[in-house]
Amino acid sequence: MNIGPYSIQPALGLAPMAGVTDKPFRLLCKRLGAGLATTEMTSSNPQLRGTRKSAERLDHTGEPGPISVQIAGTEPEQMAEFARYNVAHGAEIVDINMGCPAKKVCKAWAGSALMQDEARVETILKAVVQAVDVPVTLKIRTGWAANQKNAPTIARIAEDCGIQALAIHGRTRDQKYQGLAEYDTIAEIKQSLSIPIWANGDVDSPEKAHWVLNHTSADGLLIGRAAQGRPWIFREIQHFLETGVRLPETGSAEVCKILVEHLQALHAFYGELRGVRIARKHLGWYLKAQADASDFLRSINRVESATEQIDRVEQWFASSAAPMSEAA
Repeated sequence: MNIGPYSIQPALGLAPMAGVTDKPFRLLCKRLGAGLATTEMTSSNPQLRGTRKSAERLDHTGEPGPISVQIAGTEPEQMAEFARYNVAHGAEIVDINMGCPAKKVCKAWAGSALMQDEARVETILKAVVQAVDVPVTLKIRTGWAANQKNAPTIARIAEDCGIQALAIHGRTRDQKYQGLAEYDTIAEIKQSLSIPIWANGDVDSPEKAHWVLNHTSADGLLIGRAAQGRPWIFREIQHFLETGVRLPETGSAEVCKILVEHLQALHAFYGELRGVRIARKHLGWYLKAQADASDFLRSINRVESATEQIDRVEQWFASSAAPMSEAA
């Protein structure tokens, strides 16, 4: 899969997720097989630019390229200026968010709310594409609601405006993350466009990945929630697509090693106190399908020391020989 001058190999991407796809997680997913990992959505509002959170999202030091940064907003010139700002800070691909279903984002007429205003979509896309000399990509949903599935129209606008790759989540905004993703709309769009298409939504196993690619003819897959606590899903999918055979299940010893690596990266990136606290949600995702983990999670979530957090994780895995289940 090619996005501008960049060859994305494998064509498996980590979907941008607020509060999840920070630098430590992106680096881990890339090491475990993701061909592309996009940052968390960042607001184009210049008043938010000096915050600690914004500074952390601009940190790409040591991150393997191409660096894909997702931006969100509703004002064309503000979006264009923010795209230039990110390119000046290392972005090699600028991704525009028109798919976020969060109420506070849509209330500000950003994210998937923009799909209700096709004229504004066109204005924003043209402004951003003209503002930077790096590839601009777009992420959308199938529409605002079941009776407003205008993704095919938005997709044509995107291609005409110079968008170089399009990601489509197979749900409408009003579904949020409920129900099942559908892929017929993605297949329809793929047939009508010449730019690369990412299929996104409910891709949670190697077999599902194979089916979605065959059904949609998409050029690549974005993996979101299924990578939470299971970042090795990228190598599992790649191996299955290449060989038709599943990799052996990831055992407890390797899960522990990957988890500790993740914890150490969080502690180093955010500092001890914030790193320990941010790590708690990841611990929950890693251990959600592990037998008898609930009591351990309750106790470790009271820990405030980085060393103790890692030591207790290693001790718990050493005492637990049960393999991680597929759903982890």
